[in-house]
Amino acid sequence: MAKLIIAIDGPSGAGKSTLSKALSTQLGYANIDTGAMYRAVALLATRNQISLDDALALSQLCRNMQLEFQRNGDNEKVLVNGEDISAAIRMPEVSMLTSQVAACPAVREELLRMQQQLGRVGGVVLEGRDIGTVVFPQAEIKFFLSASAEERGRRRYEELRAKGMNVDLAQTIEEVRARDAADSSREHAPLCRAEDAIDIDSTVLNIDQVLAFMLGVVNERLAEK
Repeated sequence: MAKLIIAIDGPSGAGKSTLSKALSTQLGYANIDTGAMYRAVALLATRNQISLDDALALSQLCRNMQLEFQRNGDNEKVLVNGEDISAAIRMPEVSMLTSQVAACPAVREELLRMQQQLGRVGGVVLEGRDIGTVVFPQAEIKFFLSASAEERGRRRYEELRAKGMNVDLAQTIEEVRARDAADSSREHAPLCRAEDAIDIDSTVLNIDQVLAFMLGVVNERLAEK
């Protein structure tokens, strides 16, 4: 059976990570969370006191970073140099630094090569902000997943509260808007919808509804092939 390359793009908090995991599980595909890769660089740069303006040091950091995605049933882990950083890269302070890291051409070049190597044979679901436009413009299926900033902020707020963090809803929504502005206005590979992407607004849809729609599209495409 044909193995597709499936791209899921969209802004922060739209549900890309959850849906890419669910879709890859249903299809038996590999799941590549490209956003986690940039978050990992942001985390390691902070730990190593590397300036986000130091492109050479960030590029070297990427080359030395041994990144691995591990799945055990429905549980996925992100490991860097053998350490599980799944929780650490989701902290608000890392989220805010990730846009700066992602705006660095040297970082994008290093991670782009890594992403293309991981997905080139197909049978993968990749999620991010420029998968369908830059990483895999040849992807057979491209989804652009969105939701209102208020709804995405509310989801993020609930997620952080569930982890026991003391966060403010209005501030969380404002952080989502700030991340949107940074991702959309950066010079290199900004957040952008591919012309042939299928739009999904998840503001009033739950995960199961969006997943069912995605699976329908995938099954139609597989039947065509």
